[in-house]
Amino acid sequence: MAECLFCNIAAGKVASMKVYEDNQFVAFFDLYPANKGHVLVAPKRHAETLMDLTEEEMAGIALLSQRVAGALKKALNCDGTNLLQNNGEAAGQLIFHAHFHVIPRFKDDGLQLKWPRNLYSEGEMEQYKNKIAPLV
Repeated sequence: MAECLFCNIAAGKVASMKVYEDNQFVAFFDLYPANKGHVLVAPKRHAETLMDLTEEEMAGIALLSQRVAGALKKALNCDGTNLLQNNGEAAGQLIFHAHFHVIPRFKDDGLQLKWPRNLYSEGEMEQYKNKIAPLV
């Protein structure tokens, strides 16, 4: 593995503003926040994507992300939160170490997270289900 920024943050080799840390996870401010208070939650063990996390790590990171979202709500009195997770370059992943973004949201903050509303043609949803369901 090449030098991983988030591994170095977790190891204390790169400075960061941490809001939480334990033996398995670290939560720290994003240097380029979508909104102020934007926190990244990551495992300390290197895992490139969500699919590389163990079930225990997945449960732990989800629970910690929930705790961070609750803390943002209380501390910042935000109107909501976004929980985002990107896997792979095509999905917008920039740091190839699994992590969740917990973003505080405020009415009229100007942040837009939306995509086109695509439609399935007749029978197409069933075709996708037949490909995906057996693999779940």
